[in-house]
Amino acid sequence: MQIETIRQRLRALGAKPLHEQRVLRDWIQAQPHDQGRRRAEDFLPLPVREALPALDAELQGMLKVISTHPGADGSARLLVGLHDGQTVESVLLPRDGLCVSSQVGCAVGCQFCMTGRDGLIRQVTSGEIVAQVVLARTLRPVKKVVFMGMGEPAHNLANVLEAIELLGTEGNIGHKNLVFSTVGDPRAFERLPQGRVKPALALSLHTTKVDLREQLLPRAPRLSPRELVDFGDYYAGLTGYPVQYQWTLMEGVNDGDDELDGIVALLKGKYAVLNMIPYNTIDDLPFKRPSWDKARAIAARLHERGVLTKLRDSAGQDVEGGCGQLRAREAKGRKVIGIRAA
Repeated sequence: MQIETIRQRLRALGAKPLHEQRVLRDWIQAQPHDQGRRRAEDFLPLPVREALPALDAELQGMLKVISTHPGADGSARLLVGLHDGQTVESVLLPRDGLCVSSQVGCAVGCQFCMTGRDGLIRQVTSGEIVAQVVLARTLRPVKKVVFMGMGEPAHNLANVLEAIELLGTEGNIGHKNLVFSTVGDPRAFERLPQGRVKPALALSLHTTKVDLREQLLPRAPRLSPRELVDFGDYYAGLTGYPVQYQWTLMEGVNDGDDELDGIVALLKGKYAVLNMIPYNTIDDLPFKRPSWDKARAIAARLHERGVLTKLRDSAGQDVEGGCGQLRAREAKGRKVIGIRAA
């Protein structure tokens, strides 16, 4: 279901913009309609009030938790079932964050990622994106949403931007706490500055070498690392938010001194932060995770050379929950270790 479809149904029942706003706000904030000084029965038109129970049930039924996989770091990976039997992954992050999926599968085909191995299956609708937030809010507070789960947000731009606008206007989430993560796409760079809600930007860098980037991200738009940083720098100037550059650190692939020199050349002096994440090892893929000591030393060297670098660990390492792994194991009918939902 699309958010615009919900709006149209409410309008057909006689809802005015203020009524739409009230119903959508209650949904996205996971709160009852009778909360606050003006109860729904005192405020909404009668046809809207009469339709609310069925609409609420439909919105709640858009997706369900299939299994929950809590991590020792306070995170929890959720395998989420959609209405058509497809599944996506959402991740409850420490400090009231949530990572959501924007596609079932992915067409970019990053060589180190499980999600793209089967290609793109379908787009996640704007309603299903927001429903992931609503579902998470029934479990814990959500004050930050990152579009870093399954899928490439720039390849589902209309749905993602529609969800971001609702989250930023009615979801009680600061605009800089909505993070649009992309491998880099000119269409996204054109559309993001035009929106009523301008999210923070996270760009998948992973290497400073043109040829290696083409190998690692074979179906990403042919933007060089320099062009990617130029786009990011322009957006940072428009929004006043630092751009986050994502770097999945892989042993013997992008952890050499030449890459560190390249990072300094690209990012020193930029309004940016480099998020360095040691690779989350996946069975059957050739990439390896470097030691934490090595990763920490690399981050320290970059910081000393003028690049703000944050060393991060992918949430849920201890439950083998790299993006796409839960879905892949479920699809194969293999045992998924976790808490099975009722």
